[in-house]
Amino acid sequence: MSIEQTSPNPSAKPRVALVFGGRSSEHAISVSTAGSVLRAIDREKYDVLPIGITHEGRWALVSDEPSRMAITDGRLPDVAHVAEAVEGQVSLPAAPGSREVVLSEPGTAPKVLGEVDVVFPLLHGPWGEDGTLQGLLELSGVPYVGNGVLSSAVGMDKEFTKRILASHGLGVGRYTIVRPRDWETEAGRDAVRERAAELGLPLFVKPCRAGSSIGITKVKDLADLDAAIEEARRHDPKLIIEAGVAGREIECGVLEFEDGLRASVPGEVLVGGGYEFYDFEAKYIDSSEVRIPAELTAEETAEIRRQAIAAFEALGCEGLARVDFFLLEDGSWMVNEVNTMPGFTPISAYPKMWEATGVAYPELIDRLLEAALRRSTGLR
Repeated sequence: MSIEQTSPNPSAKPRVALVFGGRSSEHAISVSTAGSVLRAIDREKYDVLPIGITHEGRWALVSDEPSRMAITDGRLPDVAHVAEAVEGQVSLPAAPGSREVVLSEPGTAPKVLGEVDVVFPLLHGPWGEDGTLQGLLELSGVPYVGNGVLSSAVGMDKEFTKRILASHGLGVGRYTIVRPRDWETEAGRDAVRERAAELGLPLFVKPCRAGSSIGITKVKDLADLDAAIEEARRHDPKLIIEAGVAGREIECGVLEFEDGLRASVPGEVLVGGGYEFYDFEAKYIDSSEVRIPAELTAEETAEIRRQAIAAFEALGCEGLARVDFFLLEDGSWMVNEVNTMPGFTPISAYPKMWEATGVAYPELIDRLLEAALRRSTGLR
């Protein structure tokens, strides 16, 4: 079969493939993130190729129309709604040394869409943010924005995030893990209930490898534990049950600069509107407030910035991360999660914290792309 060649890109600008959507339950947040990046990226400096991944895993060319990718009046965007065609498959390079993106459509010869210089993976959750896409790009030798295979995988799995952070002397909360086999027998379920009860109330039951606060339940009565576990299992067969924490929820961004790592001014999550915690509805639909900068003392601000960079380095992160903390009543800090591909929607805390630190949204995107282009793939 022949391959139809298109004319080479006449521009000397780096070509960026934005990859977003995906098979996880965070599909809509990823699409919204991509719309925001498309709107802000410097078109004078970069050529952009938007590529969406549908819920079923098909890679598709997507219209460069950011307005269609926003969360509007509670409506969640979807790659299938902005794809240029209902059929056809886009393929990224499959072998080192080739950076050609190819479109295959039924009844036509494969079409080379040109070469990409760097991939900006804007996927959230499994099958994208967890090291899987990063592994594909490493195999292909294509530079990409953000964290590598290991740090992406560890950051996605809340169990191993906590294990590594604790081994580096950073504070983490009490928890227990529920693996699939633990819930397959009545004896196993009884053991899970016993371990959960030992943590005390309230409890938070979460999918172990998911984000955007999807599938999380706050349990205030052990009679509700089984239902919370079943809800989390809809998103991930592996769960984490965490003891409730009394403290302020503070977030801090970390970004790679040419001269090293820097931490942003922190922000504080303020959950209102009758929500029990910062769940999906509070975060993305009703837009609970993140106060930036957080009202902290100079010493507290310095400490959270130090610990954010320490958590970043403990997980071997690259490029960017958002580190979420609890400031406890005794003045100590506890790391809740490390998000290796934080949201970039208009209401997302990560770009807002950097804007308050003096790095505007377009500059933030530019710094991430420049860091990716400087960095080699493979072992480093």
